[in-house]
Amino acid sequence: MHGRYIRKLRDVAVGGLGVVIELQVRRFRCENSACPAVTFVEQVPGLTVPHGRYTPLLRGVLTQIGLALAGRAGVRMAAAIGVTVGRDTLLRLVRALPDPPARVVEVLGVDDFAFRKGRHYGTVLIDMASHRPLHLFDGREGEDLAAWLRQHPEVKVICRDRSGGYGEGARGGAPQAKQVADRFHLWRNLGQAVEKTVNGRRSCLAEPTPESSPAEVEAEPAVVQPPRELKIVNRMRQQHAAVHELWEKGLSKAAIGRKLGLHQATVRKLVNARAVDEVIARTLQRAHVVDPYTGYLHRRWNEGIRNATQLYREIKELGYPGGELAVQRHLRRYRTGRGHAPAPGPKPPSVREVTSWIMTNPEHLHDKDADKLHRLRERDSDLDRLTGHVRTFAAMLTGRHGDRLDGWITTVEQDGLAPLASFARNLRRDIDAVRNGLTLPHSSGAVEGNINRLKMIKRQMFGRASLDLLRKRVLLTR
Repeated sequence: MHGRYIRKLRDVAVGGLGVVIELQVRRFRCENSACPAVTFVEQVPGLTVPHGRYTPLLRGVLTQIGLALAGRAGVRMAAAIGVTVGRDTLLRLVRALPDPPARVVEVLGVDDFAFRKGRHYGTVLIDMASHRPLHLFDGREGEDLAAWLRQHPEVKVICRDRSGGYGEGARGGAPQAKQVADRFHLWRNLGQAVEKTVNGRRSCLAEPTPESSPAEVEAEPAVVQPPRELKIVNRMRQQHAAVHELWEKGLSKAAIGRKLGLHQATVRKLVNARAVDEVIARTLQRAHVVDPYTGYLHRRWNEGIRNATQLYREIKELGYPGGELAVQRHLRRYRTGRGHAPAPGPKPPSVREVTSWIMTNPEHLHDKDADKLHRLRERDSDLDRLTGHVRTFAAMLTGRHGDRLDGWITTVEQDGLAPLASFARNLRRDIDAVRNGLTLPHSSGAVEGNINRLKMIKRQMFGRASLDLLRKRVLLTR
């Protein structure tokens, strides 16, 4: 025996008070001259570890706090239970944990996540049997996925989104595995195509207005016909001509005012104006620059075009000299109900509303919305065919009828709906994975849930930690 010394170990708190164990340990001398350790210290099983300042119980508690809350939040939680610890210590404890043991994976889920949206991405792999993360790596290149799959030849099914990079990586690393395109992403992509198609038919969404009688049509003014000149404008022109005629004869402004019966300030304003239009523009506040185009604006408003910027651009092409703000102020009367356009009709549904009606199960659609959709389908054959295609695809998706996919794609491609036909052509590029997604019971629901949890963990660390700490927390947090 070489000697003794007092070793201090911090333990879990008792009654909110910190506990420190003072333990006298013995140091021994090794008599084997070939041993590199000249002296060594005895260890107490269950209480001490080499160079450790915490008991195994406290170390386990702090490790779990670090896994759950990371640095700053973990420090606050530890202080609440009577343990003082630094944030870097908590992070070191998490980093020191071993990776979970490797396990056999037959159904794999893969998806990307953003370190910084639009710039930097990573990839997470999920065991679809246990819904637990397996691996986390930087980047979303197909070759990285292929390298991991080559080390796991037991994978039989790969659930993924419609990303081309992951598809190539899966084919290169696990050619024996079936690829399954996620049904959620398929439905989402279909919804985007439907919204583009409805947006192209936006002018047909408004209810048709009742036809006017021939007398009303004859009485209706032209679309861009300037109104008759007001009396005040005519009087201003006459005064301006008279004042300048007398001014050229050499009369003073006071004499001109007395002769014409005008105030001296009015005479001065007319004399200083180089053209009568300047006086009219400053004086005549009642004549609005939008007035000649109100007929066109009213007609377009009743057709369902309510966007002020779009209407401003349209009348700009007709010669409108003003700005967009004046158009916005004119249309504001109709939005707030303080004014009514000719031949008023109900406000047409928005593109998103119609898209929602088409994408919703008819059994879950409200009666009022179902009636509006029915009238739209009766008025517009394109929207009628679009709704039929969507409902056919929905029945194929929910009923797992992947064998009908080729027929549906052919039918849509032959139709004249360009956005929907583009969606169908894109399905052909990944036809096997899409057919498997519409046939097999696998989906990427567990993957999306893990992505949400990963985002929460990433934001909880305030962007301070690197990939290794994020990986530990994602793989080891229950």
